[in-house]
Amino acid sequence: MISLLIGCLLGLVLALVLTPLFIRFLVRKGYGQFVRDDGPTSHHTKRGTPTMGGAVIVASVVASYFITHLISYAINPTTFGPSASGLLVLFLMVGMGFVGFIDDYTKISRQRSLGLNAKAKIILQAIVGIVFAILALQFPNHAGLTPASTNVSFVRDTAIDLAFAGTIIGAILFILWSSVIITAATNGVNLADGLDGLAAGASILVFGAYFLIGIWQFNQSCLANPGETGVCYEVRDPMDLALLAGAMAGALVGFLWWNTSPAKIFMGDTGSLAIGGAIAAFAILSRTELLLVLLAGLFVIISASVIIQVGYFKLSGGKRVFKMAPLQHHFELKGWAEVTVVVRFWIIGGLCVALALGLFYADWVAGQ
Repeated sequence: MISLLIGCLLGLVLALVLTPLFIRFLVRKGYGQFVRDDGPTSHHTKRGTPTMGGAVIVASVVASYFITHLISYAINPTTFGPSASGLLVLFLMVGMGFVGFIDDYTKISRQRSLGLNAKAKIILQAIVGIVFAILALQFPNHAGLTPASTNVSFVRDTAIDLAFAGTIIGAILFILWSSVIITAATNGVNLADGLDGLAAGASILVFGAYFLIGIWQFNQSCLANPGETGVCYEVRDPMDLALLAGAMAGALVGFLWWNTSPAKIFMGDTGSLAIGGAIAAFAILSRTELLLVLLAGLFVIISASVIIQVGYFKLSGGKRVFKMAPLQHHFELKGWAEVTVVVRFWIIGGLCVALALGLFYADWVAGQ
């Protein structure tokens, strides 16, 4: 438990200290945000605000994770080092963050609000996601558990096994299924990153939930409790996942200090794609894939608003359901202050997280 607290604290302190230093660097370089001309006019004042702040979040989490393991080893040499699950979360987070960094840098270098074209962005994300999915089915531990499972999961693995037709077909189906989760999560966070602090604050709630889930799964692990007659969890490295979730939450709190309204820095696609990748990795590796729909409910709602807007626009010949999509901009155009939208959306996100945790715990109670 001490290592979890160290990881959270390191993530917080590193992000809190490094962010203003990164802001000064970006200001000297002139790396500022470009704003859509068709968005709310109040956003035009944000033009030129330093962006790519997600790099600080990623760096803080990676440093926190490895430093925590070094400290743990120094205290107790018998402590296990970084796990396969932990390294896979970092791989997907850093990989998606790198794709976002390329996108952000393209916007800055070309002096426009559009970065990579859609095809290039999808290809790069697909490569990272496919490599992650392939690796997630490797590295069995002494009990034969791999970081991920071909079974579709809700709060644990269900009876739906994607490998029903054979190992190779199962692996292909798992890659496709993982790609859907990764694409949904990264796009959800990316779409929510439109108001000061919105995506960061909502993500803190999600990672806080995975922090609690990881601790619970460790305490109720099938490996730690082989004679357990009730419900247990077959997750390969739950405590290491909890450590990373705590580091992510801590880093985001530190970043939010500077990202809250009026934002001194934006996370950019570097941050939103990295965060989305990490959320997807947690869902897959903690065996809570379908629970993610509720756990990340705010991101689902925001994504759905875009799908509804685009679909209705095409079907109705140019009519719109919302004044503007994503949904947060609709309420801005209705006259809500930006801070009001952000706080109320945080409340919605918090309610979704609370309900998801309630279902997670209710499943365990029902199995006793």
